[in-house]
Amino acid sequence: MNGYGGSVLRVNLSTGQIQKQPTPQDVARDFLGGRGFGIYFLTKEVPPKADPFGQENKMIISSGPFSGLMIPGAGKCDWTTKSPLTGGYASASLGGHFTAELKYAGLDSIILEGISPKPVYLFIDDNQVELRDASHLWGKGSITVEKELKEQYGEEYQIATIGPAGENGVLFAHINHDYGRQAGRGGVGAVLGTKKVKAIVLHGTKSIPVADLPAYRQAGINLFKACKDAEILKEWQSYGTTMVVSWCDEVGALPTRNFTAGSFEDGKNLYGPVMRKTIVVSDKGCFACPSPCGKYSHTRRYNTYVEGPEYETIGMLGSDLGLGNIEDVAQANLLCDDLGIDTISTGGVIAWAMECFERGIFTKKDTDGLELKFGNAQAVFALIEKIARKDGFGALLAEGVKRASQKTGQGSEKFAIHVKGMEQSAYATHNATAMLLAYMTCDVGAHHNRAWAITYDIQVGREKVTTEKVARVIWLQNFRPMFDVLGACRLQWVELSIDRDLYLPALQAITGIPRSWKDLETVGERIWNLTRLYWIREIDGFGREWDLPAPRFYEDAPKTGATAGQITRFEDVQKLLDYYYEQRGWSKNGIPTPETIARLNLEQFVY
Repeated sequence: MNGYGGSVLRVNLSTGQIQKQPTPQDVARDFLGGRGFGIYFLTKEVPPKADPFGQENKMIISSGPFSGLMIPGAGKCDWTTKSPLTGGYASASLGGHFTAELKYAGLDSIILEGISPKPVYLFIDDNQVELRDASHLWGKGSITVEKELKEQYGEEYQIATIGPAGENGVLFAHINHDYGRQAGRGGVGAVLGTKKVKAIVLHGTKSIPVADLPAYRQAGINLFKACKDAEILKEWQSYGTTMVVSWCDEVGALPTRNFTAGSFEDGKNLYGPVMRKTIVVSDKGCFACPSPCGKYSHTRRYNTYVEGPEYETIGMLGSDLGLGNIEDVAQANLLCDDLGIDTISTGGVIAWAMECFERGIFTKKDTDGLELKFGNAQAVFALIEKIARKDGFGALLAEGVKRASQKTGQGSEKFAIHVKGMEQSAYATHNATAMLLAYMTCDVGAHHNRAWAITYDIQVGREKVTTEKVARVIWLQNFRPMFDVLGACRLQWVELSIDRDLYLPALQAITGIPRSWKDLETVGERIWNLTRLYWIREIDGFGREWDLPAPRFYEDAPKTGATAGQITRFEDVQKLLDYYYEQRGWSKNGIPTPETIARLNLEQFVY
């Protein structure tokens, strides 16, 4: 198939059996690739109510038709599994150079099945595929392991690895690649750890078939030229996602002290220009990226090097923990990367623990002697280590904020900031109704990347609750994640304002199949509804209650900052869901109707 590697690699870790199968053409037609392939294989092959840490769960790694080709940012792949953190659907996007190598090895997907009896890493070099002993790597940090494997095999080999947190089953453990790119959310690293897979080593030299080479070349040139001509390119290259810090602080969206506010009194110390001047050494981009958002940094205070921090990490390990020094945030970032835990969830659960401590729910006796006050950087560093090792108090936090608050009680559930068990990423949404709805209805939990609607709130009136706002969120959810399906980064479209119509000629030239955006948005809608059906299948009683946000956003108005005194009323939260379900073609309890299921050809997935 043009635009595809052509094969699905299946690795049975229990038996050691390895086989390749042709990529199904009908699946490529209806789900395209990336997270579309992921949810298709997850729903079809993992039985209902499977244990996320059991033999039956699978890890599905999938590229898309843009992956590995000369399209801006075409270095994305999706890691799909049943989430140990939420019990539902997990989908984590990975940038860097891993995905291109996957396609050059002739693969569209890797499906890891079963559980290995001993630590292993998967070695792929074109047609050579082996499980190799990883006992000597077990227990080591992600960055250490990647360095060792690069030294053994060479720089052209791409490595994805887990840290000790994944080995220990921390429910929000991540997968690390390229010394600072992550498949971060939902506990994908914990699933690899349970399967005893320490790393994947990947190299390929094969060509990717393209239907119309001259047209593909011209389409790629047009896209790169649009990026080069973008007015904001130079600023974006300089600051990357840290551009967002100052804007969020000014509009009251920067999470502060466990989302009690949206503006931080020390926020200016975390802004992009300060970080650039203080710690940034160089810029770092992913495959085929003309606008590198990665910043390689050096902390003089700790004499350490790290990729980042980017905006989400600054928000969740910085302002949300009361840390106002960019070097402290960078050091916390490094610890999370090497130990293998998601910076967003880590920040969320530590912020909750700090609020519990300051309210007197936890004492030093509970926290292993740590003074868990907001702004205490050394306590943050110690707790990151404890979480990754599941040591003492860290074992409670390793379960995520939902479980930790349920076990703790004493009213702490009300300020556990999550949706569906996933810690909310770094946008305060006390009075930003579109962004709040985006978090509430996101298909993996409270994550921002499916529908980044906060700018639309500011544009049309953040407090408004209208059908037009809801329609905008749905459109974003259908379209924006299509980049995860196609295998390319969305930031060129989002931040550089690249005309999305420039992507269609590229897709047609690569695959030979004409697709309209209406057609592609239907594919996005199909994937969105299938992920919803997956949650319904896995969680008994799943529905509206699972879409509600943390009470903080409808009960506790911020006392400081740009949103002081502002809040979204609970009746407006319910109204948002009413509008959303109606427009989605779902019942009042958030269940896709038979008519919607039939329209999207999803009948085979209904149990």
